[in-house]
Amino acid sequence: MGKSTASGIFRELGHPVWDADAAVHQLYAPGGAAVDPVAKAFPTALDAAGGIDRAALKAELAKDANALQRLEAIVHPLVWADRAGFIAAHADAPLVVLDIPLLYEGGAEAQMDGVAVVSAPAEIQRARVLARPGMTEAQFDFILSRQMPDAEKRTRADWIIPSLSLETARTAIMDICAEIMAKRSHA
Repeated sequence: MGKSTASGIFRELGHPVWDADAAVHQLYAPGGAAVDPVAKAFPTALDAAGGIDRAALKAELAKDANALQRLEAIVHPLVWADRAGFIAAHADAPLVVLDIPLLYEGGAEAQMDGVAVVSAPAEIQRARVLARPGMTEAQFDFILSRQMPDAEKRTRADWIIPSLSLETARTAIMDICAEIMAKRSHA
């Protein structure tokens, strides 16, 4: 949809951004907090460098319908702790952005002061995702199957960031930031 681009714009504007995907990558890297528990649950996912091989882990998840639930039980608490640490480290910032895939699906919106949804028409979303290296139609369909429909996310969001172009996204983000800063100055 353009989530990474939107996060980059928030960063350019000087706002701290926590990225859930980046947090998971750190947790899976050699020495990461998720390596030992994930390797115990999925031994073939441990790579030679002492990290988690995401491709091998993905293969394990494909074999067992309950594997994803087991993995999430291991990783989600670690991700939540990382997010809490980031928020605490930026407690004085007027605006902290949390880039969280599957926010509504995981129920995390209740912990947010506000939610912005990055949105693009379905055909643009499909083209963007399928342009990623190694992405297949089947993988894209699996991703969509785990997500709440965009139309529903849009109705639940406090703000919508249209990502048809960089300029439309930037304008929407600047408006969101201005609105939040105005509310904070009146609080």
